[in-house]
Amino acid sequence: MKMMQPPAALGLSLILMCLLHLLFPYLHIIHFPLNSAGLIVIILALYFIFAGSNKFNQAKTTHMTFGEPNVLVTDGIYKYTRNPMYLGFVMLLLGVAVILGSLTPFLVVLAFIVITDVCYIKYEEKVLANIFGEAYHAYCNKTRRWI
Repeated sequence: MKMMQPPAALGLSLILMCLLHLLFPYLHIIHFPLNSAGLIVIILALYFIFAGSNKFNQAKTTHMTFGEPNVLVTDGIYKYTRNPMYLGFVMLLLGVAVILGSLTPFLVVLAFIVITDVCYIKYEEKVLANIFGEAYHAYCNKTRRWI
Protein backbone atom coordinates (compact mmCIF):
# COMPACT_ATOMS: atom_id res chain seq x y z
CA MET A 1 0.00 0.00 0.00
CA LYS A 2 1.46 3.34 -1.03
CA MET A 3 1.06 6.37 1.21
CA MET A 4 1.57 10.05 0.52
CA GLN A 5 5.11 11.08 -0.25
CA PRO A 6 7.16 12.38 2.72
CA PRO A 7 7.29 16.01 1.51
CA ALA A 8 3.48 16.04 1.44
CA ALA A 9 3.41 14.56 4.95
CA LEU A 10 5.85 17.29 6.00
CA GLY A 11 3.60 20.00 4.55
CA LEU A 12 0.53 18.51 6.19
CA SER A 13 2.40 18.33 9.49
CA LEU A 14 3.40 22.01 9.24
CA ILE A 15 -0.21 23.01 8.63
CA LEU A 16 -1.43 20.86 11.52
CA MET A 17 1.21 22.33 13.83
CA CYS A 18 0.11 25.88 13.03
CA LEU A 19 -3.56 25.01 13.46
CA LEU A 20 -2.95 23.38 16.83
CA HIS A 21 -0.90 26.38 17.91
CA LEU A 22 -3.73 28.73 16.95
CA LEU A 23 -6.44 26.58 18.53
CA PHE A 24 -4.58 25.96 21.81
CA PRO A 25 -2.43 29.06 22.44
CA TYR A 26 -2.75 28.71 26.20
CA LEU A 27 -0.29 25.82 26.18
CA HIS A 28 2.55 28.24 25.38
CA ILE A 29 5.81 26.87 26.89
CA ILE A 30 8.66 28.61 25.00
CA HIS A 31 8.65 32.40 24.95
CA PHE A 32 10.63 35.05 23.13
CA PRO A 33 13.64 35.27 22.84
CA LEU A 34 14.21 31.55 23.53
CA ASN A 35 11.88 30.52 20.72
CA SER A 36 14.26 32.23 18.26
CA ALA A 37 16.56 29.22 18.67
CA GLY A 38 14.16 27.43 16.35
CA LEU A 39 15.73 29.35 13.45
CA ILE A 40 19.09 27.69 14.11
CA VAL A 41 17.42 24.28 14.09
CA ILE A 42 15.65 25.11 10.81
CA ILE A 43 18.92 26.20 9.15
CA LEU A 44 20.60 22.97 10.25
CA ALA A 45 17.55 21.02 9.02
CA LEU A 46 17.83 22.59 5.58
CA TYR A 47 21.49 21.54 5.42
CA PHE A 48 20.55 17.88 6.09
CA ILE A 49 17.71 17.95 3.56
CA PHE A 50 19.75 19.53 0.76
CA ALA A 51 22.93 17.55 1.47
CA GLY A 52 20.97 14.30 1.25
CA SER A 53 19.09 15.37 -1.86
CA ASN A 54 22.26 16.56 -3.60
CA LYS A 55 23.96 13.21 -2.99
CA PHE A 56 21.01 11.45 -4.64
CA ASN A 57 21.20 13.88 -7.57
CA GLN A 58 24.94 13.24 -7.96
CA ALA A 59 24.34 9.48 -7.92
CA LYS A 60 21.43 9.87 -10.37
CA THR A 61 19.10 7.79 -8.21
CA THR A 62 15.53 8.37 -7.12
CA HIS A 63 14.43 10.63 -4.27
CA MET A 64 10.99 9.05 -4.27
CA THR A 65 10.14 6.88 -1.28
CA PHE A 66 8.18 4.44 -3.42
CA GLY A 67 10.58 4.51 -6.36
CA GLU A 68 13.24 1.91 -7.04
CA PRO A 69 16.79 3.10 -6.35
CA ASN A 70 19.56 2.10 -8.75
CA VAL A 71 22.49 3.18 -6.56
CA LEU A 72 23.23 2.66 -2.87
CA VAL A 73 24.43 6.05 -1.62
CA THR A 74 26.76 5.70 1.38
CA ASP A 75 29.11 8.67 1.15
CA GLY A 76 28.88 12.32 2.12
CA ILE A 77 26.16 12.95 4.70
CA TYR A 78 25.10 9.31 4.29
CA LYS A 79 28.26 8.26 6.16
CA TYR A 80 26.70 9.71 9.32
CA THR A 81 23.00 8.97 8.95
CA ARG A 82 21.11 6.64 6.63
CA ASN A 83 18.22 9.11 6.47
CA PRO A 84 19.48 12.70 6.35
CA MET A 85 16.42 14.00 4.53
CA TYR A 86 14.01 12.49 7.08
CA LEU A 87 16.24 13.76 9.87
CA GLY A 88 16.11 17.18 8.24
CA PHE A 89 12.31 17.01 8.00
CA VAL A 90 12.07 16.19 11.71
CA MET A 91 14.49 18.98 12.59
CA LEU A 92 12.51 21.41 10.44
CA LEU A 93 9.33 20.49 12.28
CA LEU A 94 11.12 20.76 15.61
CA GLY A 95 12.46 24.20 14.71
CA VAL A 96 8.99 25.41 13.76
CA ALA A 97 7.57 23.96 17.00
CA VAL A 98 10.19 25.85 19.00
CA ILE A 99 9.38 29.09 17.18
CA LEU A 100 5.65 28.61 17.75
CA GLY A 101 6.43 27.92 21.39
CA SER A 102 3.29 26.02 22.33
CA LEU A 103 3.15 22.40 23.43
CA THR A 104 0.73 20.99 20.85
CA PRO A 105 3.02 21.35 17.78
CA PHE A 106 5.54 19.08 19.51
CA LEU A 107 2.91 16.32 19.47
CA VAL A 108 2.88 16.56 15.68
CA VAL A 109 6.68 16.25 15.62
CA LEU A 110 6.46 13.05 17.67
CA ALA A 111 3.74 11.66 15.40
CA PHE A 112 5.82 12.50 12.31
CA ILE A 113 8.83 10.66 13.76
CA VAL A 114 6.78 7.54 14.46
CA ILE A 115 5.05 7.57 11.07
CA THR A 116 8.31 8.18 9.24
CA ASP A 117 10.13 5.42 11.10
CA VAL A 118 7.37 2.83 10.87
CA CYS A 119 5.96 3.55 7.43
CA TYR A 120 8.57 5.22 5.25
CA ILE A 121 11.93 4.06 6.61
CA LYS A 122 10.91 0.44 7.21
CA TYR A 123 9.53 0.27 3.67
CA GLU A 124 12.68 1.76 2.18
CA GLU A 125 14.92 -0.54 4.21
CA LYS A 126 13.08 -3.58 2.88
CA VAL A 127 13.43 -2.35 -0.71
CA LEU A 128 17.13 -1.50 -0.27
CA ALA A 129 17.85 -4.89 1.35
CA ASN A 130 16.15 -6.67 -1.56
CA ILE A 131 18.02 -4.68 -4.20
CA PHE A 132 21.48 -4.29 -2.64
CA GLY A 133 21.60 -7.30 -0.27
CA GLU A 134 24.80 -7.69 1.72
CA ALA A 135 26.14 -4.27 0.71
CA TYR A 136 23.09 -2.65 2.31
CA HIS A 137 23.34 -4.80 5.45
CA ALA A 138 27.02 -3.86 5.83
CA TYR A 139 26.07 -0.20 5.46
CA CYS A 140 23.36 -0.59 8.13
CA ASN A 141 25.89 -2.15 10.50
CA LYS A 142 28.17 0.89 10.33
CA THR A 143 25.70 3.78 9.89
CA ARG A 144 22.82 4.65 12.19
CA ARG A 145 19.26 4.97 10.95
CA TRP A 146 18.74 8.47 12.38
CA ILE A 147 21.81 9.92 14.16
